[in-house]
Amino acid sequence: MNIQQTAAKLDSLEPLASLIWQNPSPAFLEQLPIAIYACDARGRILWFNARASEMWGRSPRIGDDSELFCGSYKLFFDRRLISREQTPMAEVLRTGIPVRGVEGRVERPDGSHCWAVVHIAPIFDEDGAMVGAINCFHERVGGGRLETSDARSEDWVQARDERLAATYEHVGAGIVEIDRDGRMLRVNQQLCRLTGYSASELLGRTIFEETLPEDVTADREQFGRQLAGEFDRYSIEKRIYRKDGEYIWAAVTSSSIRDATGKFLYAVRVQHDITDRKRAEQALAQRMEEQAALLAFSERLQHCQSAGQVHEAALDAITRALGCTRASILLYDQTDLMRFVAWRDLSEAYRRAVEGHSPWDRSETRPSPVCIEDVTRSELPDRLRQTILDEGIQAAAFTPIVQDGRLAGKFMAYHDTPHHFTTSELDTALTLARLLGFTLARLASEEARRVAERDAQQLAAIVESSTDAIVSKSLDGIIQTWNDGARRLFGYGKDEVIGKPITLLIPSDRQDEEPRILAKIRAGERVDHFETVRHRKDGSLIDISLTISPIRDRTGRVIGASKIARDITERKLAEKRLQESEQRLQELLAAIPAAIYTTDATGKITYFNQTAVDFAGRTPTLGSDEWCVTWKLYLPDGRPLPHDQCPMAIALKEGRAIRGVEAVAERPDGTRVPFIPFPTPLFDGSGKLTGAINMLVDLSERKQAETQQRLLLNELNHRTKNNMQMLQSLLYTAARSARSEEARRVLDEACRRIAAMAAAQRVLYGTTDATSFAADQFLGAVVETIQQTMPAGTRIMRAPASGVLSNDIAMPLALILNELMTNAAKHGIKDPASDSIRVSLTERDGQFELHVDDDGPGFELDAVRDTSSGLRLVLGLARQLHAEFAVSRKPSRATLRFGAARGA
Repeated sequence: MNIQQTAAKLDSLEPLASLIWQNPSPAFLEQLPIAIYACDARGRILWFNARASEMWGRSPRIGDDSELFCGSYKLFFDRRLISREQTPMAEVLRTGIPVRGVEGRVERPDGSHCWAVVHIAPIFDEDGAMVGAINCFHERVGGGRLETSDARSEDWVQARDERLAATYEHVGAGIVEIDRDGRMLRVNQQLCRLTGYSASELLGRTIFEETLPEDVTADREQFGRQLAGEFDRYSIEKRIYRKDGEYIWAAVTSSSIRDATGKFLYAVRVQHDITDRKRAEQALAQRMEEQAALLAFSERLQHCQSAGQVHEAALDAITRALGCTRASILLYDQTDLMRFVAWRDLSEAYRRAVEGHSPWDRSETRPSPVCIEDVTRSELPDRLRQTILDEGIQAAAFTPIVQDGRLAGKFMAYHDTPHHFTTSELDTALTLARLLGFTLARLASEEARRVAERDAQQLAAIVESSTDAIVSKSLDGIIQTWNDGARRLFGYGKDEVIGKPITLLIPSDRQDEEPRILAKIRAGERVDHFETVRHRKDGSLIDISLTISPIRDRTGRVIGASKIARDITERKLAEKRLQESEQRLQELLAAIPAAIYTTDATGKITYFNQTAVDFAGRTPTLGSDEWCVTWKLYLPDGRPLPHDQCPMAIALKEGRAIRGVEAVAERPDGTRVPFIPFPTPLFDGSGKLTGAINMLVDLSERKQAETQQRLLLNELNHRTKNNMQMLQSLLYTAARSARSEEARRVLDEACRRIAAMAAAQRVLYGTTDATSFAADQFLGAVVETIQQTMPAGTRIMRAPASGVLSNDIAMPLALILNELMTNAAKHGIKDPASDSIRVSLTERDGQFELHVDDDGPGFELDAVRDTSSGLRLVLGLARQLHAEFAVSRKPSRATLRFGAARGA
């Protein structure tokens, strides 16, 4: 056979490939002077002719997955045995590139062989997709290999390998070769681009390390079955980590590569990025879920009869449509604060902390949703942000609820992880909010209608039973209705007045009032609390207060007037008595020998007596001077005190009485007067601040008396201190010289008690207040003195104290403290290096608690009550103070509870 001619003939057959592929005729195939067969896109043999079977030495099984790509028993190229996946047919099906004139050695099952020249053409459908390939091959004539043929075979193998390498690196899919443990042996550049890792970072790692944990099990199970030989190829969709921490969705096809004996060598995994497709699928699924949630919500709303049912349906729809597990609904209350009305899985502490917060102003007419996609990175105030994070919320969306064009509230959707809110989600949220707002408005409208009907009935009953006179009249002044209150007030029955002019009740000297009133009513104006005089049936006159309102029809046109008349005779008498009382009050204030003045709510002077003028050395200007009648003010230490910071200003600004402060007033002539102000705010019956009154007490004489008193106290303190020191010295000397141990113990206890009393005495006479002393100063002095009487190294820890105590508590409290600390040192200190005594004095709402703790075993009060003289002294002193005394053992503690003053 002429090889060149055969090759030409084979080339001329390629245009017939599509025809042969579509409808291969067995007779036609058998007449061809060459061997020929076809494979589908997966490599399964579809048909072959007898010449192919002769060259193979066997007949392969049609459509069998074990007979892929070629019917040869064994096939050699470039002097080496190749697997089916390495045959030229497999190459063409992978790349779509034709192969022509490639030579290989075919070995038959009986051991004979022949040399074959191969021509393979790919087959494409109308859409350009490869559906298979046809292989035309023939035996090379001659006893041995031609050099040119060898060269062509080697050139093809080299070209094929180079082409495969280029394809491997530049194909639009990620490719990785893995061993049986899943370790990556080779990766292409596309896989590096998909994952963001370099090849050196990927090699040696397993494919399961790069897979999201929730997708590992399915992939590992399939790969295990592939290794076991259950199949050579499988496909799976999974998520793969990128280096930046994100992940991609990939469609992975894993194919086994085996040697001629079927032993697994490695697997080739081709990975296509399907992230966009997955996101589109997820978005579509989410959109469908959103629509389903909206539909279900709409259906449920039709059956809701109460706001609570609407709220529950809304929470179900919000969590379903927006993919969250927690949500809440907040609505404005009557004080214009947003309050929680329904919620899911929110703690009480969180609700209490964020209630009232709104990202919109109540007056906004077109509020937009507000999204916080990552709370950690938000610009919320630090305290609010931390509160949200403590609740486990990482993302939240605020969606406004609008009713009748006005902001009515909001609903919240919470996510436990940072979340990007899509346009679709926000559109769904707004739709939910509109449905929710509309339904709440419908329920409110229905409730308003029911209330209106009930109110109309109640109003009719109220009008008829009202003690006020309620009358309606036409715009001509003709009486239309007349209730029983009008009968009682004016003395006329219904039949006597209905249809008659209202001027029947108006005295002759006030007839001009009615035209003016009717003119205002026709103009749609209301007449409030118009005080006048009217005739009764018996001819007497009565003081009344009138409130007159227009009556309108459904179109808003004024058709009449409603008049409410109230008898104010008693009020007029009360006002007269009040005026007389105010006159007497002013006379009384003028007679009081103390400076007194009043102000309005803004601090303007409204009244002052003559004593205030004498005190200030000037005459204040009413309605102009502010806060105080004085010319200049100073603090007791000489610093200037601005008028807007004086006690009267503080009392008005804070709405409370100011007591216990002193100030110094300077007159225009330069003289200064120390004084105590007593500013007290004044309120009306509704609790509204109307002004304040202040009394200024001159301290000039008292200051002089205090100076004399301080001198006397200092002298008394000096003598008392000397006497106590002398007594303590005598007791100490007697204790040292006493022969009896019992006598020394008694004298030592007496000495310690005298020391405690002396410490309390120093505090009393060291304070500037004649009736009280600071608790912290007292506790420090007494504890320090008692510690000096204890063994060296005794550790005493004292907590700071607060509050003020009455002087008559000092001595009993000092003696109690001495006994408790002495007892703690004696029985509660076993190891001075580690044990200590702890003393504290705390105050709360005027009640004090004294605690003495130690590290000892403690004691039972009833067990030692009759045997301890010190305890008996403590109990006796506690009774004097009207105090409660208690002890506990774990921890070892003695507690004294008492009031700030004896007997409190």
